[in-house]
Amino acid sequence: MIKKHNSSIAAFQGRLSDYESIKHDWGDKPYYSLDHYLKKQYGEKIYKIALDAGMTCPNRDGRLDTRGCIFCSAGGSGDFASCGISIHEQLENGKALFHEKKTGNRFIAYFQSFTNTYAEPERLEILFTEALSEPDVVGISIATRPDCVERPVVNLLTKLKQQFPDKFIWIELGLQTIHEKTAQYIRRGYPLSVFEDTLNRLQKADIPVIVHMILGLPGENKEMMLSTCRYLSHKNIFGIKLQLLHVLKNTDLAADFSKKTFEILDLMEYIDIVISCLEVLSPDIVIHRVTGDGPKDLLIAPLWSLNKRNVLNTLHKELRLRETFQGRLFIPDI
Repeated sequence: MIKKHNSSIAAFQGRLSDYESIKHDWGDKPYYSLDHYLKKQYGEKIYKIALDAGMTCPNRDGRLDTRGCIFCSAGGSGDFASCGISIHEQLENGKALFHEKKTGNRFIAYFQSFTNTYAEPERLEILFTEALSEPDVVGISIATRPDCVERPVVNLLTKLKQQFPDKFIWIELGLQTIHEKTAQYIRRGYPLSVFEDTLNRLQKADIPVIVHMILGLPGENKEMMLSTCRYLSHKNIFGIKLQLLHVLKNTDLAADFSKKTFEILDLMEYIDIVISCLEVLSPDIVIHRVTGDGPKDLLIAPLWSLNKRNVLNTLHKELRLRETFQGRLFIPDI
């Protein structure tokens, strides 16, 4: 099983007052970024290539619903992925985009669009094996739903780990929130207990789990968002994605937004919430995202999120001004 690094947490807690020292532990950022984690593991920058494996979702094919989650576009959160071509071709197209960059030549194959374990294990094995067989792919990351990771899928992932011992297999679970009222509003389609069962199953198989969380969901205040972070901090997860809520065209969320039933966070509200989330998260959790990319042709709000560089610069500036960092308010299990 994946175990918490209690000794590293204890050492970290012993230096909480030393902001500069903590910051340099993570490559000059006051949080444990994915970029830093990968550079430590591989000695270079690793790029992620988004893939479309031609999946659907139980929230779209009628098993649970036909409308999808309330915020989800027709691309199923994979609006930057290619579709209609093989995994190999998608990877080749993705690599071509990085040819001008000189800092790294290896990649993560990111199965992004829709629910990427929602198929027969035989089909999944072909798709995942194709990606893992690429010499310059260091591993795969599979975005999915907790209610679509049955035991045969876990068995397949375990088999692939044995076949490709020099490569990693990550699972990304779309939790979004621990609050059942919000989960019902966004049409998540499963209770929190399903997430917990799936997380336990994956951790027993020693498969690292990254959890997606959306900040700014209608009806949630800052304390509710922090409750989700605190909960995840004690679930021994490998990583987390803090995703800003985007209102996209042709979604039911866009219809509610047009009726002014909720408000979108402004930049500084979002920065404040992200910082507070980082403060309560365990220092052992890798931060895979602190904002999000909304496709320009679909994004209705918040338009300030299109300037991702400004969002990140503002976040880092505010972290410096507050002299704070990931884990500053984290309380370990006794």
